[in-house]
Amino acid sequence: MYDLAILWEWIAFSVRWLHVVTAMAWIGASLYFIALDLMLKPNAALPEGAHGEEWEVHGGGFYHTVKYLVAPARMPEHLTWHKWQSYATWLSGAALMMMLYWVGGELYLLDPTKANLGLWQGILISGGSLTVGWLAYDSLCKSRLGARPTVLMLLLFAILVAMSWGYHQIFTGRAALLHLGAFTATIMTANVFFQIMPNQRIVVADLKAGRMPDAKYGQIAKLRSTHNNYLTLPVVFLMLSNHYPLAFATEYAWIIASLIFLTGVTIRHYFNTLHKTGTGPHWTWAVTTLLMVLIAWLSTFSGDDTFDAAEARTLTPYEQKFAAAESFEDAYVAVVGNCSMCHAREPSWGGLHWAPKNVFLETESDVARHAEQIYMQAGLSHAMPPPNAIQMSAGSRKTIVTWVREVRELD
Repeated sequence: MYDLAILWEWIAFSVRWLHVVTAMAWIGASLYFIALDLMLKPNAALPEGAHGEEWEVHGGGFYHTVKYLVAPARMPEHLTWHKWQSYATWLSGAALMMMLYWVGGELYLLDPTKANLGLWQGILISGGSLTVGWLAYDSLCKSRLGARPTVLMLLLFAILVAMSWGYHQIFTGRAALLHLGAFTATIMTANVFFQIMPNQRIVVADLKAGRMPDAKYGQIAKLRSTHNNYLTLPVVFLMLSNHYPLAFATEYAWIIASLIFLTGVTIRHYFNTLHKTGTGPHWTWAVTTLLMVLIAWLSTFSGDDTFDAAEARTLTPYEQKFAAAESFEDAYVAVVGNCSMCHAREPSWGGLHWAPKNVFLETESDVARHAEQIYMQAGLSHAMPPPNAIQMSAGSRKTIVTWVREVRELD
């Protein structure tokens, strides 16, 4: 049983690694092609139907790229498709979300102080919201608003703000921001799978059949690719946010997440304009800086998770089984004695103003709630506490291991 816990941790680490690698490949390709598209220059000597060209130098060689606005006169013998980066990123991200926020939902997904929901209800909302979000967005794009990209982007922003608020009414702060990122990433990958790739296949089929492809298919794909371009940076922020309590664990975290989407727009607008004209609008950096200052100010509102409130809170079934163990009292003393100087609502460790990752280890409910994390961080490994902070004895670590294994043997 204990080896399975270690195996599960390594599986989760491997899936996270895969997710990061594929995301880098997808984001890199996305940013490159948008930049390339904006840098294309006209040339009278280009073949018929060609929209523009771009010369680049990299790695000791020169590259000559020509873009056809609709399609070339005939089907090329070799054609590279860019799709698996997107699919692999979404699939690995979905797997990671299920492992951490569904299987580990009692700890990471639900916040009993916000909504009294069963784990199955939280999982249903988690998965269902991603599907509903894509359907709503896709319907807007297919409506008359598809011809009005600015209005469409404003409506998409309104949807994202509403989802940010909604997630924060149900889930933990970490889960809320992660789900907002997954919500956005689902739209981006679905754009590739349901719109961009099918429309490109229609164009390829027309070329093979000797027909002139309709320009509308390329226009649809371009619209969705542009949306993905502006959504990329906020998704990266949201995926990293679980490492920073000031982003996810404050009273106005849902507003912070919403404002991050605006910074994504301003930053991308600068670089997109730079690639197109050679000069970027510098006012975008001033706006981005003001937005980040506003975000930093909003993060100072910490909410009402006080020590007294935590002590008075009723334990969840998950917490109760760890608190009821015979070895819990000894484990609680070991954890509080070695960890609470940092993992407190008001840390006593010099220079530390917030508990790392917003993990509190003061009350019995705190320790019971984070049993599995304590087991991995301070029991099986010596990751915590930091050796330059305090030297945790082998006996204390053994007490923690004994406590968690006792509960697991009873399950």
